[in-house]
Parts: sequence; structure tokens; C-alpha cells
Amino acid sequence: MLSDTHVPLRAKALPPRVLAEVAAADAVLHAGDWVDEATLDLLEERSRRLIGVWGNNDGPGLRRRLPEVARFELGGLRFAMVHETGPAKGREERCERDFPEADVLVFGHSHIPWDTVAPGGLRLLNPGSPTDRRRQPACTYLTATVADARLTDVRLVALLPR
Repeated sequence: MLSDTHVPLRAKALPPRVLAEVAAADAVLHAGDWVDEATLDLLEERSRRLIGVWGNNDGPGLRRRLPEVARFELGGLRFAMVHETGPAKGREERCERDFPEADVLVFGHSHIPWDTVAPGGLRLLNPGSPTDRRRQPACTYLTATVADARLTDVRLVALLPR
């Protein structure tokens, strides 16, 4: 899971480790703020299945190619993905209200990794950013396993500074 790649504004390219994970994954999820269409093209070429949404920094070309909200199923789980979910305060309850059909919600925007479960059971995941750590100790992305309607092995991967 990726978000907020911001290429070429925050980095000239995606880190090699991210590209290796993309090639190995059954599905790649990108929660917006690609910034350039070349990154979308690259991930489409290298991934078996790419699911993405546009973010607030994505222009008309990306908005034509990607939805604002994606709803899909992987391994028997119902996912939703959106770039922005609003303030951290009240996020779980707000997202359960806005995405009642989802088991897992993937989002981005803040560059702050997030992994919580809302009172009704919705899992909320934000992978952070693999290129722009902002106030975080490291750039990050998430990996996970989805099978038999279960999400397991959710792992936040911290990238070494460039």
C-alpha cells in the first residue's frame, strides 16, 4: 500500500525497494497524490493489479484516469480507498459512517502512518509516504496479506533515508 508519492516534487523517483515490492505483490493500492502521470504509468507496467485514487495534488490528467473513491474486493474482504478522510479526531466513527460497506479503508494525505480499528470493526490504514516523511522519523509504506476474508501480516516498512 502506497500513498503520497509526490514524484517528481518530493523525490525524483520511487525508491528501488518500493519498486521491488510492487513487482512482487499480487495487488498494489495507491491512495492518491501521485502528482505525475508517469508514476501511474510506471506502477501500471510493474504491478499485476493496480488500484488507485486521485488526491488533492493530482491534476486533471490523473483525475480523468482515476476515481476519487475506489471500492473493490481482495481475498474476500471489501475495501474502500480515498485520499483524504479529514481530521484525526473522530476519524474512525466518520469513516464507518461514510464507508459502511467496507471491511478495510485505505487512505492517505497526512503522510502519517495509521492503523486502527473503528468500534464497528472497520480497519483504517494509512501507509504514510515512501518519498516525503514530513515530521515522521522515516518514509514508509505498508504490506499485508489478504486471504480467506482476513487481513494479516500488516507491516509498516520504514525506508532508510536517501
